[in-house]
Amino acid sequence: MTTAHGPLARFKVIDLTRVRAGPTAVRQLADWGADVIKIEAPAGDAGLGGERHGPDFQNLHRNKRSLTLNLKAPEGLAVLKRLVAQADVVVENYRPDVKFRLGVDYESLKAVNPRIVYASISGFGQDGPYRDRPGFDQIAQGMGGLMSITGEPARGPMRVGIPVADLTAGIFAAMGILIALLEREQSGEGQWVKSSLLGAQISMLDFQAARWTIGREVPGQAGNNHPTSIPTGVFATADGHINIAASGDDIYRRFCKAIGADHLAADPLFATGRDRSANRDALNEAIGAIIRGKPSAEWIEALNAAGVPSGPIYRMDQVFADAQVKHLAMTRTVPHPVLGDIEVIGQPIELSRTPWSIRSATPEPGEHTSAVLAELGYGAEEIAALRAAKVV
Repeated sequence: MTTAHGPLARFKVIDLTRVRAGPTAVRQLADWGADVIKIEAPAGDAGLGGERHGPDFQNLHRNKRSLTLNLKAPEGLAVLKRLVAQADVVVENYRPDVKFRLGVDYESLKAVNPRIVYASISGFGQDGPYRDRPGFDQIAQGMGGLMSITGEPARGPMRVGIPVADLTAGIFAAMGILIALLEREQSGEGQWVKSSLLGAQISMLDFQAARWTIGREVPGQAGNNHPTSIPTGVFATADGHINIAASGDDIYRRFCKAIGADHLAADPLFATGRDRSANRDALNEAIGAIIRGKPSAEWIEALNAAGVPSGPIYRMDQVFADAQVKHLAMTRTVPHPVLGDIEVIGQPIELSRTPWSIRSATPEPGEHTSAVLAELGYGAEEIAALRAAKVV
């Protein structure tokens, strides 16, 4: 077992999740010190979220212990319930009906441990007309409205380049788990925490959704332009492209001065935010003609010095070579018995006294089976019998 430390070290988490949304939730807890036991089928979870030794799987499942367990066998279910009796959290992302068939639903496990915080992540929710549909990130992006506002106008819907519905459903679930653990300190009881890809995606629409719910405006695609703050977008330079965010009257005037275009600040076509929005194409064309005259680095330095937000548009290798990214320590290196030292993506949250940590690499299937069973009180002969019966 890895040494327990970190602000969540007192909590034991049973991880029944696969693929991405569920593992994302559990990773948040594991990185902050929770004792996470990943339950896998006896053959392991390879192929459910990428190859075992591939970058995706390794990044998702660090800081866990692995217990292989056949939950369809009565003996396997008995092992799980013994685990739950000592645990604080269970996280699952089966289709809503599967947990009931396996007997690992909230009510069944609550009977074993009333203090258990049980988190479910699904595609569309635990009930309702789409309850039994299989969930997938891109489906949620489409149904949640994101694809209709992503991409260039008249080019058709466009998915976002990361599984944003999966990731946010997992992060929201982790937040719900922490809230439930805090509430348990008052009530003494656990509860059922639920999140869904569809719900998370809609929540993440934020102001774009409010444009409809409050203003009854249906947002469209704006490409690299900000949908409401003009001029904000991508501009070609002499040697590449940069982002410029010059919305708001004060910043816009500073921007015009910094690029030597005071005439654009004085032009009545661009006098107010409403004017700049109405005449966006003409304004962008005028700005673009100027920005193309100098290299990216020169503009980024000048604009930021003038208090105008501007930055480069990096390839992935350039992201991690950036001085500020290095300063933020957004990666950590962990030794892996097969892969050697690997670099995983870190947490974007910092606490002044209690840091997160990478304590161990993603485990091999069943790497900790004997140790976890021994902690539960199983003797060597009992463990051997479970192995012989292919329960573990």
